[in-house]
Amino acid sequence: MTDWRRAGLVPVVYDVGVEHERIGTIGGRLLWGANLKRFYRGIEELRTLADGGNVLDVPCGGGIAFRGLPKEGPYRYVALDLSPVMVGRARANAARHGKRDIVFLRGDVTTLPHPAGAFDLCLTYFGLHCFPDPAAALAEMARVLRPGGRLRGTSIVRGGGLRQDAFISLFRMSGAFGTVGTAGDLSSWLSAAGFDDVGVDRDGAVAFFSARRTSAPSGTA
Repeated sequence: MTDWRRAGLVPVVYDVGVEHERIGTIGGRLLWGANLKRFYRGIEELRTLADGGNVLDVPCGGGIAFRGLPKEGPYRYVALDLSPVMVGRARANAARHGKRDIVFLRGDVTTLPHPAGAFDLCLTYFGLHCFPDPAAALAEMARVLRPGGRLRGTSIVRGGGLRQDAFISLFRMSGAFGTVGTAGDLSSWLSAAGFDDVGVDRDGAVAFFSARRTSAPSGTA
């Protein structure tokens, strides 16, 4: 696995691509056979979803979600990433968008530095497939969400086609990807983590997912 604490080029190339919607949309179609316009439209919905709540963005990457935040309002936003390069790029992105109240943290998604029930909304865009243990990551996200809190995210998954699965294998061999499950695996991980109202919709090799926090799963309370 790539050590994302030290990785430089891989996350930067990804961030540049996803930050520019035209490039990201073309790349999504060519690499993953998916229409990523849905991803960008989903970010725009954060203007309503984040308003008045406590939001965790993990991994925040370069801060692609910041563009969807309300310009002002009573919300608290924590952006966390393991990579210092990504945290630095996210800080710069926040400054460009005039977002001054974002809290930036470096940390591991499997040991989040927050108490149980601290957040109303958790965002995890295109990071789950980079984790060695996505099930454990989802369980930790569930822990820090309040009962009834929402999770929204995207992830690369297997089963989108032979070409897409070949790309996934290449990224895994390079160390850029960790454990990559299928859309069915993702649904199972979410349920086991303590989520209900689970929705997983696969487009090519990209899964768009959402869920609601229920009671704490065994061993994470």
